[in-house]
Amino acid sequence: MRILITNDDGITAPGLEVLSEIARAVGGPEAEIWTVAPAFEQSGVGHCISYARPAMVQKFGPRRYAVEGSPADCVLAALYDILPGRPDLVLSGVNRGNNAAENVMYSGTVGGAIEAALQDLPAIALSQYFGPDNAGLDDPFETARAAGAETVRRLLHRGEWDEAPYRLFYNVNFPPCAAAEMRGTRVTSQGRRSDAGHGMTPHVSPSGRRFLYVTGGPQQTPTAPGTDAAATLDRHVSVTPMRADLTAHDRLDALREALA
Repeated sequence: MRILITNDDGITAPGLEVLSEIARAVGGPEAEIWTVAPAFEQSGVGHCISYARPAMVQKFGPRRYAVEGSPADCVLAALYDILPGRPDLVLSGVNRGNNAAENVMYSGTVGGAIEAALQDLPAIALSQYFGPDNAGLDDPFETARAAGAETVRRLLHRGEWDEAPYRLFYNVNFPPCAAAEMRGTRVTSQGRRSDAGHGMTPHVSPSGRRFLYVTGGPQQTPTAPGTDAAATLDRHVSVTPMRADLTAHDRLDALREALA
C-alpha cells in the first residue's frame, strides 16, 4: 500500500508526525509512506494552487519532500513528479486546530484532500480540535493519536468511495479532550458558527506603516445538532462526507422555475 501524507502546518509540524504514525498503522510494515508537505506554514490557503509562480521542491530524506507551495501544490507535485506511481490513499493533517463548520472553506488541510479527490484518489482530511481540556496536555494531539488509525481503517473498509465526477472525500475532526474522555464517532454534516467569522484589525508598525491582521472568532461555540463542531465539542470524533461541488442542488428546480 502506498500512502501520501501532506498538511498545511508545514513539514516540521508535530501533527504531521502524528499523521505519519497513523499512516504506518493503517498501511502496515510493508506500506510505502510518502511525505510531501509545504516548506512553510500554509494555514488558511484553502484549495489554492501556485498557478502564477513555480514551486521549489526539496528532498528532506527518504520519501520525504518539502514544497514551497500550498497543500494542493504538494499533492500535484507528488503525483506528477515525486512519487513513482499513484498512491492508494491520501491523508492530509493532522491539523493543529479544528477544520469544522466555516473553517472548512479556508482550510489548507481540506484543500489537500480536495485536490486528491479531484485527481480521483481516496482522500481524508484530519484535524485536532483544540480547547481548554486538551491544550494543556503533554500531548494535545492525544485523541488524534488514539483514534486516528481506527477511524481511517473504518472509512477505508466501510465508507463509501464513489467514482462520481466530484468524488467523495472525508473530513475528520478529533475532539478537544483527553483520549480517555472520547465518546465514539458520529457522522455529521458541516455546521456554521454565526459568531466565528473572520475580520481584520489594523495595526501600525514601529516604522509607521499600517498593516491589517486577519482575526477569527470563538471556536468553542457549538453548531446545530448533528453537525461537526457540535459533535466534536461533545467529545465525539466527527466524520463528514464532502464533495468539491458547490452547487446548491436543493435550489436548482426552484431557480429553473423562477427564471423560466
